[in-house]
Amino acid sequence: MLESVGSLTGSPWIYAVVTVSVLLDVFLPVLPSGVLVITAATSAAAGSTTAAGAPHAIRDVPDLLLLAACAAAASVLGDLVAYRLAWRGGARLDRAIARSRRLTRAQERLGAALSRGGGALVVIARFAPAGRSVVSLGAGAAHRTPKEFLPWSALAGVVWAGYSVSLGYFGGRWLGATWLGTGISVLALFAAGSLAAYVMRRPNTAAATSPAA
Repeated sequence: MLESVGSLTGSPWIYAVVTVSVLLDVFLPVLPSGVLVITAATSAAAGSTTAAGAPHAIRDVPDLLLLAACAAAASVLGDLVAYRLAWRGGARLDRAIARSRRLTRAQERLGAALSRGGGALVVIARFAPAGRSVVSLGAGAAHRTPKEFLPWSALAGVVWAGYSVSLGYFGGRWLGATWLGTGISVLALFAAGSLAAYVMRRPNTAAATSPAA
């Protein structure tokens, strides 16, 4: 994997590509934005190892803090765009949500959780497949206030970006910048997504993520 994107991860364009990918995957959840972040972080781990072993070698690798900042900022911005579009969607979006039992249940759980201060559901959903889309669109369609939704969206973006970058970096440091290291890091990201999806499907998710009244 690293060989196929080596020229990209060694270029400043990696930050733009990560930003656009993370920004758009709220609308196109099939985009592998998490895999891209992990691959770039793995490349950074490989570069730091090379530099340590050969002090005079020059290797262009992504800066981890800048990579995480781009991913987190794009995540929050994408959530905000989806939230505002859903807010203005009106009756058409309401009818579309009403036709989907999954979206209806998710919107109900989200509304209950946010109204009780249980925005941890927003953080959990950031890891679930399409969970970010469901939560952002659901919060906007339900006209949840920005104060209820956006701080949790920001926290979700930071946690997700930090987790993804850490997986790639430490996977690359411990297992090497190989298909194995990258693959195991990606599997760990998918495992977190599967766990988040399971938690979101539980009927008592809203209550479990909300503080006692």
